[in-house]
Amino acid sequence: MKTFFQFKKQRELGEIISDSFGFIRHEYKPFFSTILKICAPFILIYLGCMVFYLYATVDMFDFNSSSRNGLFSGGIMLLSVGLFVVSAILAYVFASASALHYIKNYIHNNGVINESEIRQAVYQQITGFLGLGILKWITLIIGAMLCFLPVLYLMVPMFIVFSIYVFEDKDVSDSYSYSFTLIKDEFWMTFFTLIIMYIIITIAGYAFSLPASLYSMIKIGTFSIELDPSDMSSFFDPIMILLNIIAYFFQYVLNLVLVISAVLVYFNLNEKKHLTGTFEQIESIGSDS
Repeated sequence: MKTFFQFKKQRELGEIISDSFGFIRHEYKPFFSTILKICAPFILIYLGCMVFYLYATVDMFDFNSSSRNGLFSGGIMLLSVGLFVVSAILAYVFASASALHYIKNYIHNNGVINESEIRQAVYQQITGFLGLGILKWITLIIGAMLCFLPVLYLMVPMFIVFSIYVFEDKDVSDSYSYSFTLIKDEFWMTFFTLIIMYIIITIAGYAFSLPASLYSMIKIGTFSIELDPSDMSSFFDPIMILLNIIAYFFQYVLNLVLVISAVLVYFNLNEKKHLTGTFEQIESIGSDS
C-alpha cells in the first residue's frame, strides 16, 4: 500500500529541498497526468505561440526580403510577443493552480485523488490566481525598480503567497498581507531555500536547453559558409523548432517543483507558528483510540 506523504510538519532547509523532489517521485504518475489533463489546452496554446514568436523573430532579421513592410513586420513581432507572454502567463498560472489544488486534495483525502474536484477548484479560483499573480509581479517589479535589496526581500513572501491563497482559503488581499506576517522571524531560512531551489531549477532548465544549443552550434559550424547572415530563416529549421519546444516544455514542468517547494515552505512556517499538523495528528490518534 502506498505510503502517505506528510506535508504538515516542520522541515529543515535540506529536507525541504529533498522532499520537493521526493513528492514528485512519490506521486509523479497521478500528479503529472492530472495537471496535463487540466492544462493541456493552455500548454498547446503556449507552445504554439512560442513557435509563432520564433518565426516572427526570424522574419524580423530576414534582410533579404524586398517586399517587407517595416511597419507590418514590426506589428507581427509585437503581436507574437504579446501572444507569447499572455499564453505563458495562462499556462503557468493554470499549472500552479492545478498543482496546489492537487496537493490540497491529496491532503484532504489522505492520499486519494479526486480529479473532478481538483478541476472544479482550479476553475473556481482561477480569476483569483490571475489577480494575485498580477499583484505579485507588480510588487516584484516595483521592488526591482527601487533597488536590488528590496526585491530580494519581496521575493520571499511572494514565494508562498499562492500557497496561502489555496490552503488558508483567504481572499487575494488577505493572502498577500498574510505572506509578510508568515515569513516574520523565518526570513533567512525561506530566502536560502528559495535561492537554492531557483539555482537547481535554472541549472536543470539549461540542461534541457542544451540539445538546442548544441544543434545550433553544429549547424553554424557545418554550414557556416552556406549561411547568409542577412537571411536567418534557414537557421531555424523544423529540428531547431522541435528542440526548442522540448526545452520550453520541460522548463514548464520544472516550474512545478518550485510550486511543491513553496508548499513545503508554507507548511513548515505554518507548523512553527501554529502547530496545525501536530494537533491534527494528536486528534487522529485520539479518535483512533
